[in-house]
Amino acid sequence: MANIMIRRSEEGRYIFYLPKRDLEDTIVSIQFDSAEKWGGEIRLANGGCYYIEPQPAPARFPCTLRAKRLDAPE
Repeated sequence: MANIMIRRSEEGRYIFYLPKRDLEDTIVSIQFDSAEKWGGEIRLANGGCYYIEPQPAPARFPCTLRAKRLDAPE
């Protein structure tokens, strides 16, 4: 599992950042996106796929989380 950072862009999109690989990309889909349940499988614009254990939505962004790489053609 890797430490990642997620922030919101000015347009309101989620931005994924993986410091270890200096990878920054837009999240195109997130499995759960409500205040009560947030996370699950996330897909990046480059086709990468990661998993964040579902949890209540973070109170504010940016936030640092642990994510598991499912597959990634990056």
